[in-house]
Amino acid sequence: MAENYIKINSRDNVAVALEKLSAGETAAGVRLLSDVPAFHKFALSDIKNGEKVIKYGHAIGLSVTDIAKGEWVHTHNLKSNAQKDAVDFTPDFSLDKQILSVQNKPPTTFKGYLRFDGRAGIRNEIWIIPTVGCVNGFCRDLAAEFSGKEVYAFTHEAGCSQCGSDQENTEKLLAGLVRHPNAGGVLIVSLGCENNVPEKFFKLTSRADERVKLLVLQSASDEKKEGVKLVKQLIALRKTDKKQDIPLSKLTVGLKCGGSDSMSGITANPLVGKVCDGIVSAGGGAVMGEVPEMFGAEDVLGGQCLNEEIFEKFTAMTGFFKDYFDFYKAPYGENPSPGNREGGITTIEEKSLGCVLKTGTGPVVDVVKYGGQVVKTGGVTLLYTPGNDIASVSALAASGAQIILFTTGRGTPLGSPVPVVKIASNSLLAQRKPRWIDFDAESAVKNYGFDCAAEELIKLIFSVLEGKRTLSEQNGCHDFAVWKNGITL
Repeated sequence: MAENYIKINSRDNVAVALEKLSAGETAAGVRLLSDVPAFHKFALSDIKNGEKVIKYGHAIGLSVTDIAKGEWVHTHNLKSNAQKDAVDFTPDFSLDKQILSVQNKPPTTFKGYLRFDGRAGIRNEIWIIPTVGCVNGFCRDLAAEFSGKEVYAFTHEAGCSQCGSDQENTEKLLAGLVRHPNAGGVLIVSLGCENNVPEKFFKLTSRADERVKLLVLQSASDEKKEGVKLVKQLIALRKTDKKQDIPLSKLTVGLKCGGSDSMSGITANPLVGKVCDGIVSAGGGAVMGEVPEMFGAEDVLGGQCLNEEIFEKFTAMTGFFKDYFDFYKAPYGENPSPGNREGGITTIEEKSLGCVLKTGTGPVVDVVKYGGQVVKTGGVTLLYTPGNDIASVSALAASGAQIILFTTGRGTPLGSPVPVVKIASNSLLAQRKPRWIDFDAESAVKNYGFDCAAEELIKLIFSVLEGKRTLSEQNGCHDFAVWKNGITL
């Protein structure tokens, strides 16, 4: 990276300021005509009204006025051009979908807990999972009885007053959480009269082993006493579990951006992409959701699809979410958020092109609907989820990801049912929020280069796999939410 700017691609007609720049200064050989905030863009050449603004080698929108060389480029002179029918190409499936190069190969095994179904967990916790939101208070109170013993309640507001596919999605998501290998035992807590019928849901989990218990509150004479008894039974069973060497093919890493800034696509996301390439090349898998943050970058991910079948699933997924936007009369370009814009991201295309870098260069091997399970390794799985942080990380966890790599330029204390590694795109954030940020991507890339930085991040990931607590875990952040997409009765 240059001293005070970066031009990402040779085709770009904008560059990114790496620090606050003032009018009259020179950057990239251009005399600046206006102040440029840190991480924001400035024009490298004159751009006419209606012309494409290029970053990452792709169009990130259209100018809405003439933009002079050296001028700050942002919301006042740039707009999204995201289209519903953006996937207007067909990849060449004859090309071998292989990772371009892997400099950073992770270990081939990790220490974990082998479960009844052959999957492997990196934690051995007891999870209390309510089937319906009205038992949340009881679940939190029950978990509090076992403070310090890795017993967690994942409360939510769904499970009743739903119907159709909305209710089914809730059931699938919760069932995925019940099956998760990071849980050494699960207590399902039901009220007893909800739409998410307890007996039916118990069967849906596909678990009938002794590590899963069901408590129906309306049927229990003393629900608190019964709940304590069941959790104690699960804790006793958990004591018999031993860590063992697990092949990397049983690892699925979740990928997520949250509170992105313009540096996310320059430091943190491409760094995670390198790490993802390493994990995939060693037989592991990765999963990414946040589909609205693929709008404008469809040609990138579409070009990584393994075959025509996967490509068709990919186009169906992005089409579903654009229909979802249309149904609620929401423009595709409503995203980025205010924080994203303050951090230098102007359009959804710009946000998306930076976001998808997390997947690296490997093949997209599957597309899974919300509430579904990741079943393929050796590539990237795309998951139907909204961009919303808590909804997305919850779905990633329920899909089977044992750990989530979460890049951020703005910062968040958010956690999930599984460990979340927070990776700062800029050093200012890492310095300002040391209780949130596990890894400073900007500093690592600046000081060591991408390859060495990737090695350091891999070391951190494997330490978490083998028991090191992330900061969100240390802070007690075990957040969970269900994405509701339907009426409330």
